[in-house]
Amino acid sequence: MLPVDPKEIQEKLSTHFRPWQRSFQFWVRAADIYTGYKVFQLRVSFEKDVQKQEAMWERQHEVAAEKIYNMCSDLGGFFLKVAQIIGKPDLAPAAWVRRLVTLCDQAPATHYGVVQLLLEKELGRSVDELFERFDPTPLGSASIAQVHRARLRGGQRDVAVKVQHPGVQNLMMTDIHNLQAFALYMQKTDIKFDLYSITKEMEKQIGYEFDFEREASAMERIQHFLYGNNKKAPVSVPRVMRDLVTRRVLVMEYIDGIPILKLGDEIAKRGINPGGKMAAAAKQNILKSLTLAYGQMILRSGFFHADPHPGNILICKGSEVALLDYGQVKDLPEELRLGYAYLVLAIADNDPVRASESYRELGITTLSNCEDEQKEMLRLAQTMFDTKLPPGVTMLQPFSEESSIKKIAVQAFPEELFSVLRTVHLLRGLSVGLGINYSCAEQWRPIAEEALYFAGKLKDEDLKNRSCNRGFLRKLFWR
Repeated sequence: MLPVDPKEIQEKLSTHFRPWQRSFQFWVRAADIYTGYKVFQLRVSFEKDVQKQEAMWERQHEVAAEKIYNMCSDLGGFFLKVAQIIGKPDLAPAAWVRRLVTLCDQAPATHYGVVQLLLEKELGRSVDELFERFDPTPLGSASIAQVHRARLRGGQRDVAVKVQHPGVQNLMMTDIHNLQAFALYMQKTDIKFDLYSITKEMEKQIGYEFDFEREASAMERIQHFLYGNNKKAPVSVPRVMRDLVTRRVLVMEYIDGIPILKLGDEIAKRGINPGGKMAAAAKQNILKSLTLAYGQMILRSGFFHADPHPGNILICKGSEVALLDYGQVKDLPEELRLGYAYLVLAIADNDPVRASESYRELGITTLSNCEDEQKEMLRLAQTMFDTKLPPGVTMLQPFSEESSIKKIAVQAFPEELFSVLRTVHLLRGLSVGLGINYSCAEQWRPIAEEALYFAGKLKDEDLKNRSCNRGFLRKLFWR
């Protein structure tokens, strides 16, 4: 391997990451994409044939998808996370999804020479002293860090070594501040939703991701909770090598598995019919495991992994699921955890009155401009906080006049709830991608009831009036 000059590499990185250059590129490209859609909306309004309109929209989405892909790919950093959020089958046009899904974990890798220097500086020993072998080619490179496979000296199993990209924190903070300004503009023009509060919560959560010591503690806390409250944990959590953790380096157990995005290819490779019963059962088991894990984390613990995008989910032997990357976790305040439990019950019970009350209790402020406000509020709650899309909806269209967000303006949204909202939307994207339409609210109903019961918010007689009872709850959740 050729010798590397770290100063030269760092100089190249700092030149590429100049904030004013990134800001300029973002605003030029974002304005081009936005105005392209606004001009197109005017043009398509003159076409009366519905089929021709749909064909025109498809072409417009393809043009925009290429521009969004190029912006996210060229700028990298935070925009790779943006691509993960919007590139989901239920949220974005099919053309966007096809293009953006390929950006998962495709950030440029940091040169191995820089990785080696960083490891030795952070851990205080040479790579050769620490590791029996270390693969210089990363397993994957994401927006904040990259991961290498290695084996410790005297170790029997491989480990995963997560190393932070140098200079990435300033880069991502520049990106998110630009996005906040764009969010303020969008919520005043086209999308009647408190987007700014969401971007503020994103800024706080992403700020935490640069501290790997915090991530290691979060991983251990979630592992202890899931493993301690189930006979068999619904998902696997990597074990942390505590003496090899610093703010910028994290060494953990290596888990062998297939990225969930490659599940279809793996099924076909094994000669299994992708549309057959065996494949369907495997997908059902995967979603069941993820849903149970998240229901327990959010509603019972309040402390949860808040980033279930496809790049963080591995499918292991026997359709078992491993959940990776604990940089984004959320600790919900008690009142929000229980308030969300009430909302889950309202959605599961299809109760518009309770959904409206739950929104107010959670601090979600809305302004209605439609006749049947309560019905539309339930529809909005289903759209925002359930994996099952409302009847007749195959994809969220926030610009559409029929969208709940157009009919019910969300004027204020608690920042603390954004992680729950994002988690549910990522789970929905997974379910749509796997071809399974299911309701996480219905699956979480007994967990929500249990959470409220043990908090003294539901009594024995309340449970008797509902579909399940205390004995059933104990059997399900303390197994």
